[in-house]
Amino acid sequence: MRFTTGQTVFTRTFTPAEGLGPLFNETRCSNCHDLPTTGGTGAELVTKATRYVAGKCDLLEAEGGSNVQRHATPLLVAAGIAREEIPRGATAVSNIVPPSLYGLGLLEAVPDAAILARENPLGQGGDGVAGRAARTGDHRVGRFGRKAEFATLAEFVEGALLLEMGITTPHHLVEERVNGRPLPAGTDPAPDPEVGKSTVDALVDFVRFLAPPLPESATGAVRDSITRGEQQFRETGCSRCHVPTLVTSQNAVAALDRRTVHAYSDLLLHDLGPELASICGADAAPSVWRTAPLMGIRHRKVLLHDGRALSIDGAVRLHGGEAFKVKRAYEALSSEQRTLLLRFVQSR
Repeated sequence: MRFTTGQTVFTRTFTPAEGLGPLFNETRCSNCHDLPTTGGTGAELVTKATRYVAGKCDLLEAEGGSNVQRHATPLLVAAGIAREEIPRGATAVSNIVPPSLYGLGLLEAVPDAAILARENPLGQGGDGVAGRAARTGDHRVGRFGRKAEFATLAEFVEGALLLEMGITTPHHLVEERVNGRPLPAGTDPAPDPEVGKSTVDALVDFVRFLAPPLPESATGAVRDSITRGEQQFRETGCSRCHVPTLVTSQNAVAALDRRTVHAYSDLLLHDLGPELASICGADAAPSVWRTAPLMGIRHRKVLLHDGRALSIDGAVRLHGGEAFKVKRAYEALSSEQRTLLLRFVQSR
């Protein structure tokens, strides 16, 4: 029941009278998450800006925050504000591809201990791969978001409601400021919170129970090629970060109870080198990103956080930093070996 209620909220177009804005990017959740179906990724890009100086990340809260809203409600436009501007203090600006939401409930159900067990901050092992768990401001393990800045699905969802749609919730009662300036009087008529706990809970449940995409169904020679490609994926070292399986902990909900998740991610932060350096995060330098899950990758048209890669091969070749040796191993493969590896990844 709450899943279907949440789905209705997810696909609902909000109006200013219902709390949309005054600053916003989209009018409904599904605008950014509709490819290939509701809950997937999207073609809309989110503009983010941060400042990174002397090893410290500034999310530019004093200038309106790192999320730059590109639309305004009619009341705000009438007050002379049509959108937010890129903060002047930014040292990096990036257009971020919306993440797929499939299978996130299973990732939330993976115990912290399983993530922490894979930490290797000193890079021991000889292949250059380090990796550490992201930490929130109150020291919880982060796992959602490109920089793993959110510890729970509820935080991830409520953050998106506020930052992308300007909708306040019980945990986010204050509207975003316009590049750090207060909203003009009369531009935000809806009382806060603009949606209540029951609505947020239903929306979170909808996201929590979105099933992960099934891999490609293959038989015969195609299946054999995929199997050989998976072996090549492991031997080349890709599985060091893109860990094939995670297991959820004991859970009262059967759908989440001790389930194997073919996520192909360790949910850790890794330094991917200067080629992929961009915005920073609260616990992540510009070149540091959470390992992107590969489940459902065959449904994506663009890859990497900013969509700059149009193919799996192109995405791999942009990896550096901790992934440098693995990338070099990939580039050293024969044409046949590389084709098999790519065929495997494309089947996920």
